[in-house]
Amino acid sequence: MGGTVAADGVTARDLGLRGPRGWAFRAVSFEAGPGSLITIEGPSGSGRTCLLLALTGRMKPTEGTATVAGAELPRRIAAVRRVSALAHVPGVTDLDPALTVAEHLSERALLQRRFGDSLRALLRPRQEGRAARRERIESALTAAGLDLESLPKGARTAVRDLERAEALRLSLALALIARPRVLGVDDTDLKLSDVERVAIWELLRSIAASGTTVLAVCSEAPDGTVRVSTAGTAEEADTGADTESESESESDSESDENGTDGKEAADAIAQAGRA
Repeated sequence: MGGTVAADGVTARDLGLRGPRGWAFRAVSFEAGPGSLITIEGPSGSGRTCLLLALTGRMKPTEGTATVAGAELPRRIAAVRRVSALAHVPGVTDLDPALTVAEHLSERALLQRRFGDSLRALLRPRQEGRAARRERIESALTAAGLDLESLPKGARTAVRDLERAEALRLSLALALIARPRVLGVDDTDLKLSDVERVAIWELLRSIAASGTTVLAVCSEAPDGTVRVSTAGTAEEADTGADTESESESESDSESDENGTDGKEAADAIAQAGRA
């Protein structure tokens, strides 16, 4: 393992996460340098979201280790949370359909200033603080490729009126307001047209090229990415769940096996919310 990767990139060694109903994922190992586009690939329900949440410090791994931007998991999980941000994760980063794009951006910038920035930034004069927030928002919108003028009502467009790709770009912009070193994106290619999918992958490549390491969950990874598959861990998760439930009735075991992945994702989201 190179020193640069250990200090600035993302690595995992036999990483696994076990929940009340078995393994969500297990034996995940990979190494990626800073500014990489890392794709977490696999079918829905294979533990992709759980792995994303673990690598961004929102869930505590059960076994193995990982290093994210110089902070070791699980020992320094809080440090990983501080340098990472999430976008487009159902149940964690949901947009309020009744709020406008401008309201979402303003709220996130205010929260970042209050809870994410240094005390020195918090004590800036009011006018200077407003200018800094505007600059952060404009920078994040540019990085996310979201042109407010192209929306039906500009910045006053309600989230409910956004197309899926526009909502994804807004979620990315909100995450980028924090200027994270690691950006996690869930359901990257879900329900997008071929043209939209290509555009989103190009966008994520540009974000990675700017120095932000990107972790993107997808069903099918494009070429030229650091691919991490969860497809093989689903069987291990089911096997673990079956082993633990030998004393249960056959019908209960079948129910657990069929619902393990979905329930593990729900457990992941609940823990991520608490984090």
